[in-house]
Amino acid sequence: MRTYLDMAATTPTDPRVAERVMEFMVREFGNAGSRTHVFGADAQSAVNTARAHIAATIKVDASDVIFTSGATEADNLAILGLASEGEKLGKRHIVSTEIEHKAVLEPLDHLRSLGFEVTLVKPDAQGYIDAQDVLKAVRPDTLLVSVMHANNETGAVQPIDAIADGLSGKSVFFHVDAAQTFGRLNPSLAHPRIDLISISGHKVYAPKGIGALIMKRRDNRRAPLKPLMFGGGQEKSLRPGTLPVPLIVGFGLAATLAHRESDARYKRCVELRMEALRAFGSLKPYVHGDDARGILPHILSLSIDGIDSEAVMVATKDIVAISNGSACTSASYEPSHVLKAMGVSSEIMNGTVRISWSHATETPPWEDFVNRLKDLQF
Repeated sequence: MRTYLDMAATTPTDPRVAERVMEFMVREFGNAGSRTHVFGADAQSAVNTARAHIAATIKVDASDVIFTSGATEADNLAILGLASEGEKLGKRHIVSTEIEHKAVLEPLDHLRSLGFEVTLVKPDAQGYIDAQDVLKAVRPDTLLVSVMHANNETGAVQPIDAIADGLSGKSVFFHVDAAQTFGRLNPSLAHPRIDLISISGHKVYAPKGIGALIMKRRDNRRAPLKPLMFGGGQEKSLRPGTLPVPLIVGFGLAATLAHRESDARYKRCVELRMEALRAFGSLKPYVHGDDARGILPHILSLSIDGIDSEAVMVATKDIVAISNGSACTSASYEPSHVLKAMGVSSEIMNGTVRISWSHATETPPWEDFVNRLKDLQF
């Protein structure tokens, strides 16, 4: 059987979570908006509990959690939802980075078309953003700074703590896309200077189709977002529509499990990373990111000299499932905007594959994997 090594794209639903989701699909199926009977009350209670569990993992108030369909919607709500505030205050400048997910870059492009100015900070050759470069780009008319916590292609962990510290005393809003790090690196997300956090369920062993935008209070005030959709009044009128109670309940449990088991999960992912690096060592790979500077232990992005990524995937497709970049842009067959921003050569870019696992991944067939790649070199 193939070993699934594309956990950065999506994770399987934890069996404990799946069992809970099914319970609320089949037996506890009430609408959380129904206030006239016990089915609705029980559904609302379950939503409140899940909201509290998610909030507790990053030390925010339960009322700060706004459920969405995923991190992409949360990113859009955080960025586009601030546009009217920027227009009202005459603050039409946004600072972000060249390595953000398209769920951030494309909303920024939309704001640019509306007259906003966007400054994108460039990473270094290993994919890291310098916090000082971000802070230096902030101007008196800057409305928002948006920086991802860790890159979804390389796993490079970005200095959001240093950026948050540097924004102290400034009125600019700070948004963090934490799709890859929620449930893994939660302590940094608890930083009080972060205003908005986008998180996703299916990256942390919950079902697809559920995520949240965390809206923290700063100086007793949340970011003044405007909704992107209308009707129903759910989620503080920021995200209307019937709440997907089973998915929310599953997300809440998945968040709790990730928090409770974080040390063991991290340790196992580090073990697998060390195994992979030893196995690929004989091929002398070019590895993106730097373990000493901060890397997600479940993501390994590398390129083997003289081997195209498509050839790697074809040669190994019967033993492993891997990718050559973000799942959200893989259909375009365009070079990775992340690797382009890092300034890597076209040979390295074309040869890069992303291998990602989970704490539950059994030891992959590393030897067979490497032997297949050696065959491609000769």
